[in-house]
Amino acid sequence: MAESATGNDAGALVLFSGGQDSATCLAWALDRFPRVETLGFDYGQRHRVELDRRAALRRGMTALDRSWWRRLGRDHTLDLGALGEISDTALTRESEIALERDGLPNTFVPGRNIAFLTFAAALAYRRDLRHIVGGMCETDYSGYPDCRDDTIKALQVALNLGMERRFVLHTPLMWLDKAQTWSLAEELGGRALVDLIVEESHTCYRGERGERHAWGYGCATCPACDLRARGFTRYLAARAD
Repeated sequence: MAESATGNDAGALVLFSGGQDSATCLAWALDRFPRVETLGFDYGQRHRVELDRRAALRRGMTALDRSWWRRLGRDHTLDLGALGEISDTALTRESEIALERDGLPNTFVPGRNIAFLTFAAALAYRRDLRHIVGGMCETDYSGYPDCRDDTIKALQVALNLGMERRFVLHTPLMWLDKAQTWSLAEELGGRALVDLIVEESHTCYRGERGERHAWGYGCATCPACDLRARGFTRYLAARAD
């Protein structure tokens, strides 16, 4: 268990989409901070079903650990529909997922994480929360530039200057692959947390929850499902060694 932060600035706000990564980040924050709130964004994403999974994940986590129940506070959802309206991507339109000529997948929503973290900081300012936790990752990812460590560090500087606060942006998954993310979930909450994430979280870009796989629900063919499935297979193999 991580050493708990203390003091008046010890509260944390977790960017909580309802997916595997954000669920793991929520467990990480609950293990570390005495007061934790969550924030989701509705931006017209085609996999909006992920937002519907958040309540079950929150309930499940508080049932796993009484200290987590005491620490988990309010949930917030912000409407960022304008982001979806100006984004012509496979996450905000019914179009096939493919690579663009610049090498980025057309699931990249320009400015999404920058907008998310900016609005999160504005909410954290009002809620008197110093720590902001996101599931950005530069290891197993699709090349999104707003997931890179340099982007997050630069944004932390900009937010602190622009809001005259000392926010700390945490990205506990930044240097982990998906197998290590599954392992981190087990380290934080045991196999019960892994099972909860498998059953209740949603990662599939197409928003499909019809078929249940060993790693959870999804189409099994989009990049998000592929990463999640391959990571789960490697996690199980490492666990068996």
